[in-house]
Parts: sequence; structure tokens; C-alpha cells
Amino acid sequence: MVSPTALLPGPPAPGLIALPGVYRPQADTRFLAEALDHEDLGPGRDVLEIGTGTGALALHAADRGARVTAVDVSWAAVLTARLNALRRRLPLRLLHGDFAMRTAGRRFDLVFANPPYVPAPGDRPPAHGPERAWDAGPDGRAVIDRICAGAPALLRAGGSLLMVHSGMCGAQETVDRLSAAGLTAGITARTAVPWGPVLRGRRAWLERRALASPYEEWEELVIIRAVSV
Repeated sequence: MVSPTALLPGPPAPGLIALPGVYRPQADTRFLAEALDHEDLGPGRDVLEIGTGTGALALHAADRGARVTAVDVSWAAVLTARLNALRRRLPLRLLHGDFAMRTAGRRFDLVFANPPYVPAPGDRPPAHGPERAWDAGPDGRAVIDRICAGAPALLRAGGSLLMVHSGMCGAQETVDRLSAAGLTAGITARTAVPWGPVLRGRRAWLERRALASPYEEWEELVIIRAVSV
């Protein structure tokens, strides 16, 4: 369990540009960065980030020497990550579009993601706007489940997947899906952060769906790690 106070939301990482509509590094970003610090990211390692946003985590990996490919469905995010890579003078291969389509036929030593995972009203995630960085359908699993299904095709033998998401959208379900896909999976870290404005703004809806309890103020975050065998 990581100390919650160590992960309180704060400002973007120093020196990073965040264009309008691009998800800024938050507590979940820092939580995943801590998990990445325990992975082999040295030279010769091929790494993929799904949903790069500002590129903060991709640059974190590139700074360790890994060859990093980063993909995002948002053109603003791709441009933001490109600007940040130029400012940091670190190499990133940036792709725009759906991760499964843009990486078809490629395999990686490590795949990591901080995907949209906030449960939201509506049958499907938004197609436009900043909300697409966090809203993920009524159960919060619209993108998580796609990553679970696509992970085996993205990983080399012995390769690893790291994913952070809320306990609100089913950590054990993610482990079960990855295990059913042939990976060895488990929860490797947990922490808790205060509810932000998005969750507070839809409290009544979350309570009606039994995704939150009355007066709940802290959100559990988990790191899921899966290995291709």
C-alpha cells in the first residue's frame, strides 16, 4: 500500500506543456510512475504507452533509455507529447489513433497505460472533448477491457503489462480477464486519493449504481501487473 498523502493531486510535472483538453499528470500518473521505476527500462527495451496524454510517463521511460512508442486518440495529446519530447530532448515515436490499429503486428517488452476508467452515464465513452481522457462508459471498463483483450498480442514472451485504474471499476475483474487471456496477472500496489471534481459531480449517479457509498470521499487506485508466459 502506497501512502495516500504521497499521491495527493498536484500541479503538472515541472516543465511539461499541457495544451487545452489534454489530461495533466495527476496522482494516478505519479502512482504508475512509481510502478515503472521497478521495471527494466534500459537500452534495448521496446516500450509502448497506451494513451500518452502529455507524454509524462513515456518521457519517464525514455529517460531511462528505453525505445518508447506512445499512442493517443487525441491529436492535441500527440502534439503535446511531441512538444514535451522536444523540450526534454528525448526520443519518442508518437502515433495518433486507436492503439490496437496503430500497433498491429508489433510486440513490446513492456506496455503500460493509465486509461480512462471513470464510470460515466451514457452507453459509450465520449468521442470528443477532454472527458474522453477519463470517462469510460457506465462501468468504467470500456478501454480497460480492450487493453485486457489486446495485451497478449502486444507482449513478447516474458513481456509485462502495467495498468493503473480505480478500484471502483473492478480490479479483480481486470486480473481475471488478463488471466483468462493467458497472462499471469495480479494487483501489485494499492493507494487512495481524495475524490476529485469529476467524481463529486456525479456522486448521486454513482450511488444509484452502487459504485460508491454515501459520504465516500476517497478513491482506491490499483496497479495491475501482468506477464506474458
